[in-house]
Amino acid sequence: MSAFIEILREHQDALRQQYNLNNDVRRAIHALLRCQTEQQGSSKWQCRHCPHQEVTPLSCGHRFCPQCQQRTASQWLWRQQSKLLPTTYFMVTFTLPYELRPLAASHPRHLYPLMFKVSAQILKDFAAKQNQGELGFTSVLHTHSRQRNLHPHLHILVAGGRYDASKKHWYKGKKDYLFNAFALAKVWRARMLEAINQHPSLSLPNHVPPKWVVDCRAVGEGLPTLKYLSRYLYRGVLPDKDIIDITKDNVTFRYRDGQTNHWKQRTLPTLKFLMLMLQHVLPKGLQRARDYGFLRGNSKGLLHQIQCLLLPLLQLLLGVEPPNQPTRTCPCCQHSMQCIGISRPR
Repeated sequence: MSAFIEILREHQDALRQQYNLNNDVRRAIHALLRCQTEQQGSSKWQCRHCPHQEVTPLSCGHRFCPQCQQRTASQWLWRQQSKLLPTTYFMVTFTLPYELRPLAASHPRHLYPLMFKVSAQILKDFAAKQNQGELGFTSVLHTHSRQRNLHPHLHILVAGGRYDASKKHWYKGKKDYLFNAFALAKVWRARMLEAINQHPSLSLPNHVPPKWVVDCRAVGEGLPTLKYLSRYLYRGVLPDKDIIDITKDNVTFRYRDGQTNHWKQRTLPTLKFLMLMLQHVLPKGLQRARDYGFLRGNSKGLLHQIQCLLLPLLQLLLGVEPPNQPTRTCPCCQHSMQCIGISRPR
């Protein structure tokens, strides 16, 4: 059982009494506390070779759950890996400033989709000015810093090339330059402020910083970055291995400092620790990873044209295999087992 879930189970009543939890957090807590218990239901497995049977509790499947979603992450990584091109990739990170984080905490359902929409349009507009064709990129929302404070930002992996469908031509692009980060930051600030002002449910704070941050850097091949992004997509905010001490009143966890790369520790009262983690529960239905340009879901034909142009990619694709189906080995005879039924409580 996950250490985080054990802490949550022990302090759930006090948490509900002290904090006004929104519906998304309540649903997450409900799912996590039922995960891999009799309340969630069970699956029955039969050995194909001997009479041995096993009954296993079902997982909740909630994307915030630290016990679930490993296979979902593997499938996402496989899908993205199959789209990789033999080109330099860039990571563009659009960050929401500190002053707007309270707005993200109170209105994530409205603000996060705006971040996706505005950042994607900025990249498309910058590419259109160069008149070399369409970009392809994948955006992933992260909501926490290394210390697990609320820190909304978008990591966007951009293929370093453009495709002109009318000419059926691939423009390779530069290896070390995509767009000017300072220019991106100015437009990011202006357009986000405009979008927030025009939204009926959002309002700006009294002070908005004059400078916002956008980072744009070459990251080489895309696969290492995809693996990095996949680790944060479908799992809990804090791995159990980083929770290093649990006492009656406090929880201590470790994190790696971004500047020194050294491990540091943070100790919080138990309820504050739980709320620090639960503030990162996303609104129901919010898509955390999105594809754009020639990587979007309805552009498979366009992507296939690009792959055919870039023949070296064919060798890469031969090594891309879908994740294996989950298997279970019989402890008695070491043969494979099969699921013969699923039962859920009424």
